[in-house]
Amino acid sequence: MIGPIRIGIVTVSDRASRGEYEDLGGPAVQKALSEMLACPWESVARVIPDEQEHIESTLRALADDEGCCLIVTTGGTGPARRDVTPEATVAVCGKLLPGFGELMRQESLKVVPTAILSRQTAGIRGKTLIVNLPGKPAAIRDCLLAVMPAIPYCIDLIEGPTLSTHEIVVKTFRPKGA
Repeated sequence: MIGPIRIGIVTVSDRASRGEYEDLGGPAVQKALSEMLACPWESVARVIPDEQEHIESTLRALADDEGCCLIVTTGGTGPARRDVTPEATVAVCGKLLPGFGELMRQESLKVVPTAILSRQTAGIRGKTLIVNLPGKPAAIRDCLLAVMPAIPYCIDLIEGPTLSTHEIVVKTFRPKGA
């Protein structure tokens, strides 16, 4: 691995991208990752509008040009007309990992019955794992905690850098011998 581990954080929000609304999602992702990850890393943050082509080009740039091993999006996963983050993720990924979204919805349903409306997903683009999180800052940490045990091993499997976690917060799962 040359250089630091890079993680993309993408806030998908029309209002935040126009400066009409403070981006709360991106900082919530940054804070949660900082709490969970024990390895050195740097974020590559973007705040973009809910436009599928713009989301797709941002995901491609972070994976292909910026060398992010992990991209975490927040926002654009609901049923509203402009919520197109999952569609953009599917469009740029070669493999989908629907279990991530299933687990995040299951966790969120413990808190709010409308979690069933969330459409977050995950997928692989080359050597990058892309994970969609909900836009609500309170749900970001809960959803990341649910899927983080699998993220480092997934990145191992796609030949990315070795991520480690603070085991007091979240324990990474790697099969014996992996």
